[in-house]
Amino acid sequence: MDLCLLMLGVFCIAALLACFITPPIRKLAWTLGVVDKPSKRRINKKPIARLGGVALFVGLVASLALYFVVRDKNGGLFDKNVNFYLLSLAFLIIFATGLIDDFISLKPLQKLLGQVVAACLAAAAGLVIGKVADPLNSGSFISLGLLAYPATVIYLVAWTNIINLIDGLDGLAAGVSCIAAATMFILSIWAHRLDAAALSLAIAGSTLGFLVHNFYPARIFMGDSGALTLGFALGTVSLLSVTRIAGLTTIIVPLVVAGIPIIDTFSAIVRRTRAHVSFATADRGHIHHRLMAAGYNQRQAVLFIYAWTGLLCIGSLVMTQVNALPRIAIFMMLLAMSAVFAKHLHLFEPVLLHHTDPGTGEDELITPTDPEFQDEIEQLHEREHERVEEFEEAAGIRRSNATKNTSRAGRETNKIDKED
Repeated sequence: MDLCLLMLGVFCIAALLACFITPPIRKLAWTLGVVDKPSKRRINKKPIARLGGVALFVGLVASLALYFVVRDKNGGLFDKNVNFYLLSLAFLIIFATGLIDDFISLKPLQKLLGQVVAACLAAAAGLVIGKVADPLNSGSFISLGLLAYPATVIYLVAWTNIINLIDGLDGLAAGVSCIAAATMFILSIWAHRLDAAALSLAIAGSTLGFLVHNFYPARIFMGDSGALTLGFALGTVSLLSVTRIAGLTTIIVPLVVAGIPIIDTFSAIVRRTRAHVSFATADRGHIHHRLMAAGYNQRQAVLFIYAWTGLLCIGSLVMTQVNALPRIAIFMMLLAMSAVFAKHLHLFEPVLLHHTDPGTGEDELITPTDPEFQDEIEQLHEREHERVEEFEEAAGIRRSNATKNTSRAGRETNKIDKED
């Protein structure tokens, strides 16, 4: 089969399957009760089915199955250093982890365990970078040695979570993943990595087909089964696009492509560190929350992030085609532009500032400055008031008991005096 037709087939199968299988999956989600209900932290105003990740996964699997069949007839298409059967098992585990979370809401550590297991299998399958370019000595490389495997696992787990963190508006995670995958397809073709190109097209096709139902106003959400799978898949593509010996450009470019999710994740870590709360604590300080607080509606916020992502992706493509100095200049320009956006949106400022009292371990509200979270502030004050009432009630009971004990002691003393 002609290579162009094969790639087109991978894309079309992924897109069509994801598009046409989503409506029945949406009905199934409603039947099973797997829906996202409105809450103060969520944007949706009505319950929305959240099993869209199943459609994305089916599109990925079916389109890549075609590629595997062709691979058997044309053995030179796939990377011989990668065990794709073991890699497929890793994808199954990451999808299952997200799917279980969609049904029963796993604890953060349980979800992390599934991600680590999947990443370990991917590393065992051959997705390991053994050496990286030495930035201080041109032409030489630094061997990672025993650190190669744990570094790969951390890298894949990070990728798995960055898409999940931006999945907050209709069509946002799917659209950003589609743009990133399309960019990685071009990079993979330029690097003659056909396996990475096929997976990139499968991701782009499935997300594009899913966007028909997920773009504003969304009729279904991808859920964790979709977000975790997409993040893991994009991380896999970035590793498939390089050899075991990676230059700085081949490492940095995928990170630029995923610049928006990475900025959002990093800013969330900074915010929660400054607020003295756990990294797993959800807030409304993500990029899409800040854009909506600035007056954008859902559609405008999503399109703004699409444009920002597209600009970073164009920059990453140009970076691979120029010499070292222009490459550094482009990278610094993209970094500066993103930093300006981040500062303008106040991404690194905590939503609510907290101070942990070392004596009690309780969080105290310090500066509740964001009007978007007045409800949360009032709830915090209500909880403080309830704790005061409970304390006063307990103190009243103790005072009552003390009075009773004093009266009893007095009566006993009087009785003794009379007997004497």
